[in-house]
Amino acid sequence: MKLSPLHQQHLDRSAKMADFGGWLMPIDYPATGTIAEHTAVRERVGLFDVSHLGKASVRGRGALDFLNRAFTNDLNRISDGEAQYTMICNVTGGVIDDLIVYRNSDEDFFLVPNASNTSDVVSALLQMSHEGIEIENLHEKFGVIAIQGPQSRAALESLGVFTSLDYMSFAHVVIAGASVILCRTGYTGEAGFEILPSWSDADKVWTALVAAIAPFDGAVCGLGARDTLRTEMGYPLHGHELSLDITPVEASANWAVGWNKEDFTGAGVLREQRAGSPKRKLQGIKFLSRGIPRAHMIVKNSEGVAVGEVTSGTFSPTLKIGVALALISPEYKVGDQLRVDVRGTDSPIEIVKLPFVPSHVR
Repeated sequence: MKLSPLHQQHLDRSAKMADFGGWLMPIDYPATGTIAEHTAVRERVGLFDVSHLGKASVRGRGALDFLNRAFTNDLNRISDGEAQYTMICNVTGGVIDDLIVYRNSDEDFFLVPNASNTSDVVSALLQMSHEGIEIENLHEKFGVIAIQGPQSRAALESLGVFTSLDYMSFAHVVIAGASVILCRTGYTGEAGFEILPSWSDADKVWTALVAAIAPFDGAVCGLGARDTLRTEMGYPLHGHELSLDITPVEASANWAVGWNKEDFTGAGVLREQRAGSPKRKLQGIKFLSRGIPRAHMIVKNSEGVAVGEVTSGTFSPTLKIGVALALISPEYKVGDQLRVDVRGTDSPIEIVKLPFVPSHVR
């Protein structure tokens, strides 16, 4: 089990720890708990250690064209100093991983994949690469700290940090005497930033940020709150809404595919799915009665026939109801009412438009 550079900080707060992609990371903290941590992010500001996320670099002449053939989205849509959500697929359209790509220049890119998929992403890129392209796994070279919520900008500014960045852009700044990458990105649906210090500087940057959120009644948050926050936004999690068996088209992620690009890995299968109709489609569902949905619960129609499966489910601390993401037969639309089998009891649900709560990322 790998440890974050902030591991001792979590132990000092008596965090409840669990395995996340081979990393021992905090779920929540006894002084607050997941619901209070979730609420802090929605209403004020919260701080997360997400150093388990992967990091890698791709450099060299032709790097832009190389990555555009490897990834689904179109890197020509962004400029230097901007970031983009994208995916890397296999030849059958299955998703090896979804990730954020940071464009320093057309010859220099920084990648942040999911923790457990980092080696797979690097391996896939190495297999596709050609002479002149340098690919490096930097997983344990950088920490990642997310500061999220409506007061995140004010908290950073109290440290003298420049925060006038557009959404999905980044800059190099100094926090607590350490040079860091400051990104206007996040996974909560709230305005916020992700900060990448070097592994050795992560501890002092974290300590400064903990002090900075205190005047705003901020909370140090675990990954339990990160999951409830992202589920309320309908954000996909690899292994749940995306996988080697779930394509971007099935996951309702057409917006993250550069359809006008000449070619990219998996393009043929994805174009066929888009032109036709996928056998399943990711939808948001809310419970109409008591019940908390969980992954793999079966979605049924009024005749009791299985028409889908829950991929992620939780109790929404914001809405105070059960909400979920589910792969459902595309004949069912927003407003339709179905059922979910919750431990042998059929609970009524309604398909709703995502996100479950308004986005404030911009």
